[in-house]
Amino acid sequence: MAHPSQHGSAPAAGPVAVVVPTYNEAENLPELFARLSSLGIPEVRLIVVDDGSPDGTAELATSLDSEFAGRVEVVQRGSKQGLGTAYVEGFGRALASGASHVVQMDADLSHSPEYIPAMLNALRDADVVVGSRYTKGGGVDESWGLSRRLLSSLGNLGIRFVGGLAVRDATSGFKAFRASALSRLDMSEFLCAGFGFQAEVAHSCQRLGLRVVEEPILFVDRTKGRSKMSGLIVVEAIWRLLPYRFKRSQSRRRLSGVSADDE
Repeated sequence: MAHPSQHGSAPAAGPVAVVVPTYNEAENLPELFARLSSLGIPEVRLIVVDDGSPDGTAELATSLDSEFAGRVEVVQRGSKQGLGTAYVEGFGRALASGASHVVQMDADLSHSPEYIPAMLNALRDADVVVGSRYTKGGGVDESWGLSRRLLSSLGNLGIRFVGGLAVRDATSGFKAFRASALSRLDMSEFLCAGFGFQAEVAHSCQRLGLRVVEEPILFVDRTKGRSKMSGLIVVEAIWRLLPYRFKRSQSRRRLSGVSADDE
């Protein structure tokens, strides 16, 4: 099973922006900032998009700016507006900052920052790199119970089936993009406010023909704070992807010369 390492080939060159949406993650931010800073990635910028955390997450992120020599941008949105819109906001800021590579990750340390150099290195030959639990060598925390494993794996399979997705980890929130590829995504078409946003992004990347590769990761459980995972994530993603499946069915009928009236 994959374990993070900072060794290996040098990552793709150019300014890197790491986008991190937050809500009540003050307990995790100091360690996240310290581990990201220790990677030694040149020209790295951290963009924290906070949805009005009452625990002082945004204020703490601002105070930790010294870890990145003034290269931390904290976006305070004032209220909970959803993970998907937070990423759209962060992506826009990252592209506007002139980043050549953009990384998205959770703030709760379930995504080990130490995987980032390998993901950036993989961008030398890809447009998008997915930190994947379900590709060969990937996995999830051994502490996960059966119900959570089933929710994650079966939910992911259902989303892949409905969306016709080739990527094995369709709901991964750990991704790295070339800025040129990210800028091709139409952010206005993403409707999921929650974690279903990840499946929408995966579908858009596939539809655009972007080169997507999966880098195996071990997804570790958070040790601080409360998990925001639920079965509603799967329901939202499937509901939003259903129209795409309907469109594919119509396209196949047209290509085969069979109309709906003939069936």
